[in-house]
Amino acid sequence: MNNDVNIRKIDWTSVMILFVLVMLGLGNIYSSSQAYLLDSIFTMNSFSKQLFFAIASIFIFLFVQILPYSFFTKYASILYLLSIISLIGLFLFGSEINGALAWYQFGGFSLQPSEFAKPFTALALAKYLSDINSNIKTIKTQFYSFLIILIPIILIILQPDPGTIIIFLSFFLVFYKIGLPSIYMNFFIGFIVLFFATILLSPNYVMIFLTFLTLLLLYFLKKKSYYIKKILVYTTVFSVFIYSVDFIFNNVFEQRHRDRFNIVMGLEEDYRGSGYNTNQSRIAFASGGMFGEGFLKGSQTRGNFVPEQHTDYIFSTVGEEWGFLGASSIIILFTFLMLRISKRAELQRNLFSKIYSYSTVTIIFTHFFINIGMVIGLVPTIGIPLPFLSYGGSSLMAFVLLFSIYIKLDSQRTSRW
Repeated sequence: MNNDVNIRKIDWTSVMILFVLVMLGLGNIYSSSQAYLLDSIFTMNSFSKQLFFAIASIFIFLFVQILPYSFFTKYASILYLLSIISLIGLFLFGSEINGALAWYQFGGFSLQPSEFAKPFTALALAKYLSDINSNIKTIKTQFYSFLIILIPIILIILQPDPGTIIIFLSFFLVFYKIGLPSIYMNFFIGFIVLFFATILLSPNYVMIFLTFLTLLLLYFLKKKSYYIKKILVYTTVFSVFIYSVDFIFNNVFEQRHRDRFNIVMGLEEDYRGSGYNTNQSRIAFASGGMFGEGFLKGSQTRGNFVPEQHTDYIFSTVGEEWGFLGASSIIILFTFLMLRISKRAELQRNLFSKIYSYSTVTIIFTHFFINIGMVIGLVPTIGIPLPFLSYGGSSLMAFVLLFSIYIKLDSQRTSRW
């Protein structure tokens, strides 16, 4: 056995949470795909495929644990390069599924390389930033850090896969955590707020409010020239953005995306078209009540009323069959896992491991937040799976790979929790 393997230092609590989540995912995929109506679990259906991928994930986890720690620091850039090549290869050898050229087909199985690009991009960022001691406050470092995530984003835009793009943008949270100047986060949050405000109201109304707010701040900070310059910069950039929202909304987003935004913001009601999935998901949750209808007894699930229920909408199966208590338990498990990873990341003395751990929890959190928000109607439907639970071999194996590398790096800590 490799000398780097120390079973006692492995975070078995997190591993057990992962195991429970995967098992719950298998159970709910079995129910939502109605595999129980088939003669055998060995028939090629969603459940049997996911079971196969779950078993394969065990070997991925074990293989990662026997690798030396130096493997990840030494080959991080090469793994990242291979993931970029795999994304480029889609335009030559890929298959289009649901309007996105994002898959390789191998017989009855499909592989989505963008899922594996997430952990490899996290490794590349950890390698680069740790090599320069995470001095991300310089323009040069910011440029190369942004470039590392921009390259896969551009390739994924061309597929297109808007959900995965959001996941890669979430790396900015990692940058912010390790010292990226707050101006970037301020602009990011400001753009999101102004985007929705402009759609809900109108550019002129939002501009009037921004002008009033600017004048108010200038009055109270009139003796502080540093803040006045920053306020004027923010106001100028935000003003340009406000009058760009209509163009972005009507020309960059497709009609199906515009419909979903309008439904989430209450500007439209469409229970048969774009809003059908979310409406049926809400019905499933409502029918589950406090304790749920019971395993394999969900009326919405059995009737196949929620499209893509075993993939992006797997959480609606949880809500219907296991009720509020079951859904809350899933949320608690995820929350505890993310808090634990964050806590252990703070205790890391090795910068490479620390940055990768931050990336791990950021990716899991973004998937978790958007997927559940999508299922209950708080965010538009954009096709992001729930980690470890949703059906999908690429998603499951990539998340297990992401998590396995974290476990390996975490086991090398010198401090304990």
